[in-house]
Amino acid sequence: MMAPDESNTSKAGSEVMELRDKERFTLTELTALRNDLLQGGMIDSREAAELLQVFLMGRGYGVSPQAAMDAASRVEISGCSMPILQQELENLALVM
Repeated sequence: MMAPDESNTSKAGSEVMELRDKERFTLTELTALRNDLLQGGMIDSREAAELLQVFLMGRGYGVSPQAAMDAASRVEISGCSMPILQQELENLALVM
């Protein structure tokens, strides 16, 4: 039987590993993409969607144009917030 502290530490460690496994993109990559989106003003959702597609394709992921358009719209609505951008990219990367 494990001591209570050992059990909690083990559980916390596995949760951290799960988070790291789910994060496919580095903060540097996300920041660069966010800067590109903001510099473009995200005026045209189609251009933003293309940026998302190019970003993902450059990392070996395929993505449908419609899924990228939907994600670009949600990122735009959020004001290009980093957590939403990351979430949308993670979801798009699953669509292969």
